Amino acid sequence: MKETIQNLKKQLKTSKGELNFISLEKLSKEFPKIEKLPFSIKILLENALRNYDGFLVDDDHIKNLINWNPKGSENAVPYKPARVLMQDFTGVPAVVDIAAIRSEAIRKGKDGSKINPKVPVDLVIDHSVQVDFFGTDYAYKKNVEYEYKRNKERYEVLKWAQNAFENFTVVPPGMGICHQVNLEYLAKGVVERDGWAFPDSLVGTDSHTPMVNGIGVVGWGVGGIEAEAALLGQPIYFTTPKVIGLELTGKLPEGITATDMVLEITNKLRSYGVVGDFVEVFGDGLDHLSVPDRATISNMSPEFGCTVTYFPIDDQTIRYMEKTNRNEKQLELVETYCKENLLWRTGKENIEYSDVLTVDLSSLEPSVSGPKRPQDKILVKKLKDQFSSLLSEVHGRDYLPREKRELWYDEGGSGTELHQDEEGAKGQQKEEDVEVEVERNELQSVRIKRENEEYLLSDGSIVVAAITSCTNTSNPSVMLGAGLVARKAIEKGIDVKPWVKTSLAPGSKVVTNYLKRAGLLKDLEALKFHVVGYGCTTCIGNSGPLPTHIEKAIDKSDLVVSSVLSGNRNFEARIHPKIQMNFLASPMLVVAYAIAGRVDINLMEEPLATDANGQDVFLKDIWPTQGEIQEAIESATNKEDYEHEYKVIFDGEEQWKKLEAPKSLDYQWKEDSTYIKEIPFFKDINENPEPMQNIKNARVLMKLGNSVTTDHISPAGAFAEDSPAGKYLKSKGVEKGMFNSYGSRRGNHEVMMRGTFANVRINNEIASRQGGYTHYYPEDKEMTVYDAAMKYQESKTPLVVLAGTEYGSGSSRDWAAKGTDLLGVKAVIAASYERIHRSNLVGLGVLPLEFKEGEDAKSLGLSGEETFDIVGIEDGLTPGKELSVIATNTNGEETQFKVITRLDSQIEIEYVKHGGILQYVLRQFLEE
Repeated sequence: MKETIQNLKKQLKTSKGELNFISLEKLSKEFPKIEKLPFSIKILLENALRNYDGFLVDDDHIKNLINWNPKGSENAVPYKPARVLMQDFTGVPAVVDIAAIRSEAIRKGKDGSKINPKVPVDLVIDHSVQVDFFGTDYAYKKNVEYEYKRNKERYEVLKWAQNAFENFTVVPPGMGICHQVNLEYLAKGVVERDGWAFPDSLVGTDSHTPMVNGIGVVGWGVGGIEAEAALLGQPIYFTTPKVIGLELTGKLPEGITATDMVLEITNKLRSYGVVGDFVEVFGDGLDHLSVPDRATISNMSPEFGCTVTYFPIDDQTIRYMEKTNRNEKQLELVETYCKENLLWRTGKENIEYSDVLTVDLSSLEPSVSGPKRPQDKILVKKLKDQFSSLLSEVHGRDYLPREKRELWYDEGGSGTELHQDEEGAKGQQKEEDVEVEVERNELQSVRIKRENEEYLLSDGSIVVAAITSCTNTSNPSVMLGAGLVARKAIEKGIDVKPWVKTSLAPGSKVVTNYLKRAGLLKDLEALKFHVVGYGCTTCIGNSGPLPTHIEKAIDKSDLVVSSVLSGNRNFEARIHPKIQMNFLASPMLVVAYAIAGRVDINLMEEPLATDANGQDVFLKDIWPTQGEIQEAIESATNKEDYEHEYKVIFDGEEQWKKLEAPKSLDYQWKEDSTYIKEIPFFKDINENPEPMQNIKNARVLMKLGNSVTTDHISPAGAFAEDSPAGKYLKSKGVEKGMFNSYGSRRGNHEVMMRGTFANVRINNEIASRQGGYTHYYPEDKEMTVYDAAMKYQESKTPLVVLAGTEYGSGSSRDWAAKGTDLLGVKAVIAASYERIHRSNLVGLGVLPLEFKEGEDAKSLGLSGEETFDIVGIEDGLTPGKELSVIATNTNGEETQFKVITRLDSQIEIEYVKHGGILQYVLRQFLEE
């Protein structure tokens, strides 16, 4: 094979000089089927050929890709990405891990300076800014001030890493969202390195990394553990994927946005089932989709369930690269390389896909999705009816039409009155002395009197409206469209409702520039959509506190309030723990819903509001035409903005420049730190792993149902004073106001262990209440998951988790696996896994086991009170090996069943043997 690969080496003549490359075109002469391979598989084949060494990448890997089976297979694919992308929530623990590996290497007498990323790493700090302030011209400045106050120690370690590690760059806070920065600046299309040209590729420590697929770059989200292995030079292995062809036909009709398009695709692909698959887009519809439109689709790959949603490089790609200020030599390299190496889309390809799904763009209608899953699409015209059904079916309340609420309330209906006097207007909420009994089987309402305002807050009221997330803020058409909606609303004399917390968080400063140039930023600000920060904000749960009087009203009557956001995730308790319904929508609809103030409305037929003269104003009255949006794009966007903003992308603002950071080779761990602690995985590690053993007398820590997300397992948002994490921080002298979030504390395993399985909405079937509780069977007591786990550890009792389908769906959250491991869980037995979380469990040495088809905990009659023996481990593991499980109940009765070991390759078995992938890498280094 080595000789064959040598013969595939050719020279590419470019204005950058002659570059070596692996010629797929030449290989296709010997293997004509290569021309019919999906573009994404050809890119994986090139990657394997270029990195062939006969060991980590061997002959079988190459043959498997050349002979790619459209049905997929269990054969492993090795992948060595050209670079790694990180955000700070996952980046900080990754830096802590690498720093801990370096510390252990130094303690063992090795040269710590050799512990460095082997491929370029770009870390973008975008996950920490929180919407504490909104609706004012000082909101951005104050939020940044609070961000640095809360995160100073985290930022110090990142600045230390930038200086201490080679191949490591940091984009400071306030510059943008990692995926938008990747799309607009970092992505090259084709990389030139060490005299070679090859396709740009990456993995990212965020599940929405596939956004970059929209510009023709293969990349996907992985857990922090896999990313760390990749940056340390290890290939990432995964089973050979199917590639589903997504055919787009037609053209988006007037009034339909890219968001409407992606919500339809999300619904369709999730319903079909593409978990673990690649999706590749083709069809005449591509000719009408800009790269930002394509990237909107690719961004939501995790919501479909697929690994990538790839758009091959074509004329639209080059056009976008030129508009975003990529230089002429780079554009020439991308076009020349792709055309010469079977990687340029012409639209005439004859590709063999695993299956083909078709979406007719011309048939789409305005849509939202929710209230707690991105794939649950609802037509805007049906949201009112859907809300009424959800209120009844989920919350057991009868819907009451808006026009009847005032009369109902005046007649003593179920509700509560809250009053705020002049003194209270400064922030202290005061309740009336009169208590009104709340009837739980009817729609709830609270009348709020505040200063000179009086309004009714009800079930279905929107309390957060956020233009947020790279999914949409990277797309000028919907951002300028939102500005035009705001302008037209102002012209009609209508405003957002006073109970709505509004925010605008662009994914890069380029967005602010073109909104200003179009004169639309001031229109958005007139509706209180002021810039609150350049980061993920509400989309990842950093929506900040609700106004005190709103939060009290929600608590008083247990209101089922809503948020509307232009994000990609709306899982339970993600946006805000007090908000039970969350709907994804385009930025344009976010503005419209903020004006309406409620989700129990049919925007297509009912008025949004009335003007000063009592005239109804409808959505159609403030909705811009496609022509108006296009005119704004052409007049307001230019490549100079990209040049101006990205030439200073690594400099940061004044706060970053003034931030002092250590300059030592070995990170100086501080005993009193509550943000950064040396993780215990590597301390005093043995140079050889212990032999693997069967799991005996294990107890169930969690018994969970279907679709448990990584947000449930390891929440990212705020936590309460009386939670285990809150109690820990208080014991260290940290006041509640400075708790920050779980996400920002990921550099401290003590906090994160206490936050594992602590989501306020998680349902543990062996606990009597919702939240982070479990049953500690030895004492027949209910207690927090953390406290129970620590008691089990004292008695050296191994733990297991029982789960349903799609276990670990959602964000690529490595702490969902790290926390599981540190709590003492040795195995998870689930009906099925989401790709990234299964891989993360492997990376931590936790056994991912799968019930046999047609079986689960319920069908086997498992209550969770049993003790579990898992047998067959010490005999040696193989990919997919069946193990025997014996569950013994309190009466001594046994239930025996088989499970499948979800270790999908030999290298994954090695990782588990070593207790994790990083332990494996460290031991390799110590051997050298």
